[in-house]
Amino acid sequence: MSRFFVTLISIISFLALVIVVLGAYVRLSDAGLSCPDWPGCYQQLLAPTTNQQIDQANSLYPERPVDTGKAWKEMIHRYLAGILGFLILIAAVTACLNRSNPKQIIALPLFLVGLVGFQAALGMWTVTLLVQPAIVTLHLIGGMALLSLAWWLVLRQRQALAPIQQRIVWYSPAFKAWSLIGLVFLGLQLTLGGWTSTNYAGFYCQDFPTCQGQWWPTMDFRDAFTFWRPLGENYEGGRLTLEAATAIHVTHRIIAMIVLAVLTAVGLRAALGRGTLALRKTGWVMIALVFTQVTLGIATAMAGIPLALAVAHNAVAALLLLTVITLNHLLHPTGHPSQGATKL
Repeated sequence: MSRFFVTLISIISFLALVIVVLGAYVRLSDAGLSCPDWPGCYQQLLAPTTNQQIDQANSLYPERPVDTGKAWKEMIHRYLAGILGFLILIAAVTACLNRSNPKQIIALPLFLVGLVGFQAALGMWTVTLLVQPAIVTLHLIGGMALLSLAWWLVLRQRQALAPIQQRIVWYSPAFKAWSLIGLVFLGLQLTLGGWTSTNYAGFYCQDFPTCQGQWWPTMDFRDAFTFWRPLGENYEGGRLTLEAATAIHVTHRIIAMIVLAVLTAVGLRAALGRGTLALRKTGWVMIALVFTQVTLGIATAMAGIPLALAVAHNAVAALLLLTVITLNHLLHPTGHPSQGATKL
């Protein structure tokens, strides 16, 4: 298998991480609709900069006056996403050319091509449907899924290139099951985090551990989790009632505590067990990240969602996801148990 492919997918994973964090920055700085059309910006390839370009853009979209700074944030995000899509296409072609190598994974790179295409469509609908919460949340989930699958591909293909290890550790089914459960709960929490952000529900509980001075404030769960909202409205800034937004925020907090408990327990099992050094290190990193993430979440809400803390909260969430994926990769080594394998 070509080392070029492994290098390429490593670059793709890093770029996907950058785009996920940058996307959070664009959204949290209210720049998501700074370019009212797609894929250009005010019918231009670049964001309007000169006075003539700005005047022309304002005449085309009088309801959305140009904010050059925000427009450039959005366009840089689009440019990087376009580069990512091109690199993924190259990776898929490379995988197909390496198909004679039995260690080459082909299906996943091809799937990533389809996923990045769907992501592009969601990016377009995010603008044309005026940041419809369902679309924006799907866009966030798609970005995390693309990052996760690209990183999984990196881990698997690096393992395929590595020398055959003399000692393979096979872990207990219960340990592996709880690691997968942790990944599922983390995925649910990331989805809830996206729903909280796209509905601007992070502003509604600025105390902790209570919310609005109560342990269980008045909440409207039915309206909070209505997936599809009417079209034609601009959802920037949020359109939910206090009760519905509070329900989203409180649910996000509850699942966060479950994730904290599960990932801490799994991390301690990995860090203090008799597994490989890589597994023990991953366990400690996971524990550090999950506590950092919860701390950032509390600080972000109590401080009124400052941009720096909110972006950091999103970045650590992505790093935590990659760490949990790495843990599951280490717990599921390729191959089959042999006579010399160690079982833990």
